[in-house]
Amino acid sequence: MALATEAPALTVPLLPAEESPGARAFNIARGILVESVLFVVLTALLPLLLFTGALVDLGLWLRTRKPWMAVRLVLMGWWFVLGEVRGWLGLTLAWLLAGGPFGGDSPRRRRHVWYMQRTWMAGHLLGVRTLFGLRFEVEGDELVEPGPLLVLVRHASIIDNTLPAVFVSGPHGMFLRYVIKHELKVLPTLDMGARWVPTCVVRRASGDAAAEIARVRTLATHLHGADEGALIFPEGTRHTPAKLARAQEKIRESDPQTADLADRLHHLLPPRLGGPLALLDAGTEADVLVFGHVGLDGFEKISDIWSGGLVGTTVRIRFWRYARASVPDGERERIAWLYACWQELDDWIGVQREREAAESPVEAVATSGADRHSLGSPGATDVAPAPSKSVTDEIAALRADARHAQEKLDLYRAKSYSMRETSPERMRELERRATETRERLRFAERQAGAPPTRRG
Repeated sequence: MALATEAPALTVPLLPAEESPGARAFNIARGILVESVLFVVLTALLPLLLFTGALVDLGLWLRTRKPWMAVRLVLMGWWFVLGEVRGWLGLTLAWLLAGGPFGGDSPRRRRHVWYMQRTWMAGHLLGVRTLFGLRFEVEGDELVEPGPLLVLVRHASIIDNTLPAVFVSGPHGMFLRYVIKHELKVLPTLDMGARWVPTCVVRRASGDAAAEIARVRTLATHLHGADEGALIFPEGTRHTPAKLARAQEKIRESDPQTADLADRLHHLLPPRLGGPLALLDAGTEADVLVFGHVGLDGFEKISDIWSGGLVGTTVRIRFWRYARASVPDGERERIAWLYACWQELDDWIGVQREREAAESPVEAVATSGADRHSLGSPGATDVAPAPSKSVTDEIAALRADARHAQEKLDLYRAKSYSMRETSPERMRELERRATETRERLRFAERQAGAPPTRRG
């Protein structure tokens, strides 16, 4: 389907900004000034930064054969700032074309802003894809059309928030209404655009959860068109093993009926129910599209990308579509249904990781002692060949599993020490899980010749 040429009707209102017009204009102007200065400085220093980065990368490559990351990160930073400048310039042009200060909300302005939204996020992903050599495999693309849709997206890295624009909005011409966190308003492109198309900006730690949920519900009202959808990241934040352990323990204490469902998850955070349930309640005509992916896990910060694991990654994407008629009516039934959808995605992630491990087993890469000591010179034994990227990724996944299991055990032990109610059977189960994951990790590290992980 080509990009839609007609903007949807103005049936859903724009959500009012929390700040006064003056405060919002000041925040946007300040952000534009900061990004403009940053872009000029980075552009002027780019040759020096690239030269310095190349020296760092060359030294690391000669010692450890690490991919050239300093140069990549310099270019990634410059490309990101360029994309931000391009974004707010494009939105300013859209504002002027819609009449500037004399115009207002109109289908034409929404169409221009939605186009800028798609190309802004697609541009960011294009830079990452090019610099790090990412490959994408998509399954279930035919399920995306037609709308209306409620889109539930997995959140695992600082990169995956660009994926819906590239794999849903762009190729299928979908006008998506986003639920985004308040912290992202630091970007002037997003702060401007979020007020010119239906977007819900939420405070995750708000003291008025009912009001936040009511704002989310507004996005799914009047969701009728074949090119319309509302999108949310149900986890609310990026997944890490520590966050999963904390979330599961919190649910066990606050919602025992849901605890068993949450405890079955290994690769996803339990969905924060308020937002998804509000969208399901309001979007009575919309099917549900679950957007899963693997390959970007663990890249939560720039320091995670520095490790080199992102280079050459294959990102696998899969869509699941659930008819509106399959969504039950009762709240507890909807919670169970939502967890069942999330469990299917969690199981698929586990299968993908097993597939990667089977395609590049640790044992096949482990280097024999004779091979390690036949490099031709007495000092050569100090520089052993590094494990392949697939093996490094597998060991990283095993370390994450072991860390997650240990954190769950530690949290449960802390609960018992505080004299809160605990179960001996649950304690033994967590102890067994922690022991098993440690043993699997140790075996893999020995086979790959990697240094053992130290606890603590």
